[in-house]
Amino acid sequence: MRAFSLALALAVCAPAANVDWPQFRGPNGSGVAEAQELPEEFGPERNLIWRKELPPGFSSPVLTERHVYVTAHDGPKLWTICLDRTTGGELWRKESPKSLDQKPKGPNSPVSPSPATDGENVYAFFEAYGLVSYAADGTERWREPLGPFNTPYGLGGSPIVSGDTLLLLCDQDTGSFLLAVDKDSGRERWRVDRPSATHGFSSPVIFQPEGGEPQVVVSGSFQLAAYSLPAGKKVWWVDGMAWQAKSTPLVADGVIYVHSWMASPAEMGFPSKTPPFPEMLAKYDEDEDGRLSKRETPDKEIVEYWFLFDLDKDGYLTSLDWKAYRARGDAKNGLYAIRPEGAGDITKKAVLWRHERALPNIPSPLLYDGVLYVLKEGGILTALDPASGAVLKQGRVEGAVDGYFASPVAAGGRIYTLSQEGKAAVLRASADWAVVRVNEMGEECWATPAIGGGRLYVRTQEALYCFGKGN
Repeated sequence: MRAFSLALALAVCAPAANVDWPQFRGPNGSGVAEAQELPEEFGPERNLIWRKELPPGFSSPVLTERHVYVTAHDGPKLWTICLDRTTGGELWRKESPKSLDQKPKGPNSPVSPSPATDGENVYAFFEAYGLVSYAADGTERWREPLGPFNTPYGLGGSPIVSGDTLLLLCDQDTGSFLLAVDKDSGRERWRVDRPSATHGFSSPVIFQPEGGEPQVVVSGSFQLAAYSLPAGKKVWWVDGMAWQAKSTPLVADGVIYVHSWMASPAEMGFPSKTPPFPEMLAKYDEDEDGRLSKRETPDKEIVEYWFLFDLDKDGYLTSLDWKAYRARGDAKNGLYAIRPEGAGDITKKAVLWRHERALPNIPSPLLYDGVLYVLKEGGILTALDPASGAVLKQGRVEGAVDGYFASPVAAGGRIYTLSQEGKAAVLRASADWAVVRVNEMGEECWATPAIGGGRLYVRTQEALYCFGKGN
């Protein structure tokens, strides 16, 4: 199963030769590298090939045969950086066409989206500017300004390359869209609006239906949807997801696994009873203008977190804002297995199973050697049967009980997890998984590791490390 899944992912993404980790979480966002000999013991003084100090950022490194690409920020300056893959030496550093003009939003970073590569060129997305592409020698190939964006916490979705197309999902509180551009010129091929989607952080993946054209699959507010890769036409969708998408879906053997979790308004301390908007207007719309101002809104919790409810930031709650608020209360969290067949709304026939317990906030799921894994805050790792959703094992990653933003990755029969405090755990991959070792990076970590050529690349908020066995 694993070999077929890897082959499918590599074929669908169609990167140039010798691209073993071309985007966030590697081939088609799977988090899996082909069998490699990676070290189990590593750290600043063990099995270290090189260490390169970098400005901070939450984005993950991507790899070509010769280079490592990463983005970073130094105060208001936003950088795309190219390192020599063998030595870690910096080959070039290019500043974004536009610097950061405001502080990062919430806990997010202005360089959360990871770059993508086609094996030579690199493609970076900065919320403060848009898309920019550089050649391997650092020459700017093209730039495409986007935005401004309407999101309370910043963007986190990463671009991906599929064939000769670059894809980017920009879900925000108003004006959400999925964009496809020519990777060599930056010219727009298509853009589809996503009016029902509010802010999210997920990246696209590619699904290749048997006998059909490839599809771009995106996880968003209340819905998983697929769009035709050649034309951008919406093909099918599954309703019932959480109201905020963070993790990236997985594709394997004709099934899509998607994790969708966000606390409900009631769990966040907001009023659980949400009457219809006409009823709210009848009670509280003093000036009878068909909307509610802060002064007219009775719930202090909503007023305190107004930015989460006033989606278009016009200073009022409208019927559309209230509809989104009520929908958040009805949304369901879950880890889903979906077999997409047909077109249109396939919700009732496509969902194979749904798991609801011990779901993470941010880390994406991992499917490896026939077992599906999810990693929750506190180091709670759950292994499930991908065919049925049955829990095979659930427990703590002892020695790494911590917060997690990085997603797990796997290679060589091992799973690698990285906690916020820099605890890098190595686990034996199986239905009865076990902790082999916990390594201490000693630095704060938010970025998902990369794997390639028998090397493990770990980014902290201080540096990028390259580890290899026997060094």
